[in-house]
Amino acid sequence: MEKKKDWFENESFWAQYSPVLFDAQRWAEAPAVAEGVLRIIGAPAQDGKAPAAQDLGPAILDAGCGPGRIAVELALRGARVTGVDLIRPFLNAALESAQDEGVQIDLEQADLRAFLRPLAFDAAVSLYTSFGYCETIEEDMQILKNIAASLKKGGWFILEMTGREIAVRDFTEGEWFERGGFTVLTEFSVEGAWEGLRSRWMLIDENGRKIDHVFVQRLYSAVELKRLMMASGFASVEVYGDFDFSPYNEKARTMVLVART
Repeated sequence: MEKKKDWFENESFWAQYSPVLFDAQRWAEAPAVAEGVLRIIGAPAQDGKAPAAQDLGPAILDAGCGPGRIAVELALRGARVTGVDLIRPFLNAALESAQDEGVQIDLEQADLRAFLRPLAFDAAVSLYTSFGYCETIEEDMQILKNIAASLKKGGWFILEMTGREIAVRDFTEGEWFERGGFTVLTEFSVEGAWEGLRSRWMLIDENGRKIDHVFVQRLYSAVELKRLMMASGFASVEVYGDFDFSPYNEKARTMVLVART
């Protein structure tokens, strides 16, 4: 019997929601995020220019690269980037962006639950809450194990997502806003004992046509996710509230875990 696809494997969902999820503000944030990543791993940026052949930058895996928002910015700053994503239109968009910027990115359509390149990368990133959507914790852990095994000894992994603490602090039952040419209505509810957040996003275009989608994101506390990463093969994990090493406390903007193999 063929396995039922998870919602995040549905290309039509991403095609419909991409203008909202990756709007102009998200693209504008990308340079600062890329510079933050390189600062954390100790790799100097190269002023927006691709590196010379004799001066290769770090090999970085963008795990769930989407349309290449961060991958292209990393490549512009000298990194050798491999972007992995399930969604072919995203990879096509990433390739187009890379070509427009004159940089080269290795792009691969693959499921992170299966993707593995042993000891191939100096660093890996999973950003913009691209983690926690699998049906089981075991599948999440398999992704972490694959990433750990794909890193060289002493390699870095930076995972950025909404932590349970921030989800509790900022919880709202819903809101509406204009973004990407749509009116967006959202409804949120808690799954279990704050084990997940159920989100309903309704998009209404200028002609009144509606798109409606519901999905659940697993919520991890900082301590839970740190323990899961340590059990997946990482030697150390530190938790911060942003890419500037600010503390993960009541003022944290997001949850950033920095792990080493």
